[in-house]
Amino acid sequence: MSQLLIETIRCINGELHNLSYHQSRFNLVRKNFLGCTDTVVLKEHIQVPEECQNGLFKCRVLYSAQIEKIEFLPHEYRTIQSLQVIKEEAIDYGYKFADRENLGELFTQKGDCDDIVIVKNNCITDSYTANLVFFDGSEWWTPDTPLLPGTQRARLLSDGKIKVCRITLDDLDKYTKAGLINAMQDLENMPVITVENIRR
Repeated sequence: MSQLLIETIRCINGELHNLSYHQSRFNLVRKNFLGCTDTVVLKEHIQVPEECQNGLFKCRVLYSAQIEKIEFLPHEYRTIQSLQVIKEEAIDYGYKFADRENLGELFTQKGDCDDIVIVKNNCITDSYTANLVFFDGSEWWTPDTPLLPGTQRARLLSDGKIKVCRITLDDLDKYTKAGLINAMQDLENMPVITVENIRR
């Protein structure tokens, strides 16, 4: 039996955002991981409920070979003011599984920080729920070693709003700020902290 996977889509005032990027990842996962040969079109299955037509919601599509469940949850942004570096060589999260137990175990090591920076092979990967971007004074850069390349990351790279490069733990001091991007937050509304608030 296949493990349950998930697509998280931002829904604002009834509109689903970045749906083409979610569809692309959904297609790739179904083909490469699940071995599916048919096509399932997300927009044909997602109906935004009347009570979710106003405000910010997280649309969660849970699926295996077929879509198992679609739910809409009210969303509020977390306050992020500090990040704790966690080194973990064994972590592997190449597909967006609904079961995030391994990541959750790392998150419990954050101490009094708000989130974590996962470092693997001395390379910066992701936070608990987001891809990371770093500002060098003129441009935003994202590591070329994410655990899971997100849909927001893909869109921002395609639009030329961020660039990609290798970022090691030793490189952090080259940057002034860090931000967290995911399906629910882009450059305009992501939490931003100073690099000094990344605890190593």
